[in-house]
This record gives sequence, structure tokens and C-alpha cells, in this order.
Amino acid sequence: MAPLEITSSRADPALLDLPWDQPLEDWPEELLAALPRGISRHVVRFARVSGQVLALKEINHHLAQREYDTLRVLNRLGVPSVTPFAVVSGRTDRQGEPLDAVLITRHLQFSLPYRAVFSQVSRQDTAQRLLDALAVLMVRLHLEGFFWGDVSLSNTLFRRDAGAFAAYIVDVETGSLHEELSAGQRHYDLDLARTNIIGELMDLQAGEMIDPEADPVEVGDELVARYEELWEALTSRERFSADERWRVSARIERLNALGFDVGELEITTDLDGTTLSIRPKVVDAGHHSRRLMRLTGIDAQENQARRLLNDLDQYIADTEQQAEEEEFVAHEWLQRHYEPVVRAIPRSMRSKLEPPEFYHEVLEHKWFLSEQAGHDVSLDDTVRHYILNVLIHRPDEKSLVTTETSALPIIEG
Repeated sequence: MAPLEITSSRADPALLDLPWDQPLEDWPEELLAALPRGISRHVVRFARVSGQVLALKEINHHLAQREYDTLRVLNRLGVPSVTPFAVVSGRTDRQGEPLDAVLITRHLQFSLPYRAVFSQVSRQDTAQRLLDALAVLMVRLHLEGFFWGDVSLSNTLFRRDAGAFAAYIVDVETGSLHEELSAGQRHYDLDLARTNIIGELMDLQAGEMIDPEADPVEVGDELVARYEELWEALTSRERFSADERWRVSARIERLNALGFDVGELEITTDLDGTTLSIRPKVVDAGHHSRRLMRLTGIDAQENQARRLLNDLDQYIADTEQQAEEEEFVAHEWLQRHYEPVVRAIPRSMRSKLEPPEFYHEVLEHKWFLSEQAGHDVSLDDTVRHYILNVLIHRPDEKSLVTTETSALPIIEG
């Protein structure tokens, strides 16, 4: 009998207690997390190990190891993706027959598969907001030289991000990392994304989960347009006259507004010095997230960070502290505004929303209540009203879904 092998950056001895000599589909229910399983080409199960939820996918050893290594690279690059935990190989059943390896990833807390999004969110622009998030994710992957090869809503998880969504890549079985992607590779991913998304939206229409009058083809075309617009903004060369040098700073500010930081600028001049051209080297997304983390220590999605920073700016103006050190005022805002709001969440409701998303929704609710009342409603009153009238009715999202991306029964094979 071949020895069991566990490849993991942080080996957990509790993994040894799991029944690796049984196919995943035969594992006893008492070992599994009570989470909905998603559509997958492989058998997928979820287990609670050492207080955390892990997703286990039964797969060929070579593919399992390759996907584990790829996810580790994407994590190091800071690309939004699930986190690899381990690969278990050398499995045999009780008769000594070989079993496939198992890829283990961590469950992405507060994440939603696209079907769960549509079942919970009734806004008409839901599809557009998901595709905006997917377009940003694709651009980030392509800037890093990552060819996905299997782009779809089903291979993506979504987390709420201050009225929008942030997308995370889940399945990287077909992905590969390159020094730089060719236009052909990028457009292959883009065309595949359009085709798959049109099919997925048609499937949602058949299940009466979205407006039957919506045009999936139009939505797929909008994804392509959004991607091309973002790619152009981040990578195109811009030409202007030598006396318009202010446009260099304006370009950087525009990229920062999109959530991207610029590492360096390639600036060239004509021989006679009459015109300049610049091309930015975008180093990373998360401009506002990093600024918020630096000022307050709050770990938030990009739009959440933008919203919280706006509230911080408003606090600075309201307290007339524009001349003070930003870090000092940010600490004061954290203690007087953000932390009291977050601490007000009842313990029994803390799995419903992440703290930055809760704070964002409280700010939105404050605006709504103030407009209704015709005067400014205090933050304390808003928090109480939101908890009792809105939050209490929301589903728990911390572990609502799995690292697979559908609430449908599993398809195995």
C-alpha cells in the first residue's frame, strides 16, 4: 500500500483523522460541513477541520498539484483568489485500489456564487454589477500575465463591495502564468467569457431567476466593452503637447480613481520636443484598500475602502481638522465612528455581513432615514434602526456558500 502524502504550506495534523481511504462521495455526513455543494466536473465535499471550513475536490494528482501551485502563485501576486491549503495524494481504498488525489482550499468567507447573488439580490442591474467585477478580475489577471482558459461566472465567487461586487477566481485548472499575454490569449479569454456568460444567463432565465425580457447576448457584449475600456485606460499610450504636462498627473489620478497604482511611467518626447507620450506601468490594484489599511488598519474591498475614506474625509471637514496630520485624524475617526458602529453588531448577527460592508450599509441607511425624516438622523439611531429593521432579516453570508460557485445540487463525473 502506497504511503499517504500531504503537501501543505501549513500542515494540520487534524487532516490525518479524515477517512482518506474512502472516495469523497462516500464520506459520512457527520464529517461534512452543512453547506450547499456547487456544480463541478469533480466530486466536491466540505469539511470542518480545526475550526475552519475546507473545500475538498477529488481530482487527478497532476492536476491537483498544478492547481495548488497556481493558486499559491496567484495568492503571492495578490490576485483575488481562493487560498490553497493542501494536496493529499497516495490514497488507496481498503482493498488497496488507488484513489484520486484531493485538492484542499480554504472556504472564502462572506463570498457568494452568482446563483446565490441572483436569488438574494433583486436589483435590475445585478448582472451588470457582477460583470463589472468579473471584467476587473480579468484585467488584473491579464496584467499579471495569467491566462485563465475557463472564464465563467461559475468559476468565480463574489463578495459584496459597497453596493458593487468584488470577484475572486476559484477554478484555475486550465490557467497558466506567462511573462506577458499576447492579444490573442487575452481575446480568447474574453470571447470564452462572453460565450459562457451568455449561456449561464440563459440558464438563469430558464429557471426564472432573472428577467425573462433581459438580453443575455447584450449583457455578454457589455462585458467585452467594459473589459476593453478598462484595459485601454490602464495600458494605452497617451500623446499630448509639451505644454500640457499636467496631463501626466491627471493620468495617474485617473488610474488611482479606477483603483490601480502606477509603478512607473514610460515618457518619450519627439525629436523637436514638441510632443510627449506616456505609458503607465500599472503595478497593482487596490489603491484605496492600501491607503485605508495604512491609515486605519482596516482590511476592506476596494469600493468599501473608497466609501470609508470618503466618510473619513467628511469627518475631517466636519471637525475642521484639514491642517492636522491625516494619520492622527484617521485614528480619531476610527475610535469615534467606525469602531462603535462595528461593535454594535449583535454577536448573533456577525456572520451576516463583513464589518466594512456593514459600516457602508449603515451610512447608506443614514442617508435614507435622514431624507425621510427631513433632518439629520444620528449615527447611533441609524445603527439601531438598521439592525432591528434590515440586518435581522439578512441571511448569514459568512459560510453561506462554498468555494464552488453554485447553490445547485452537485453534478459529479
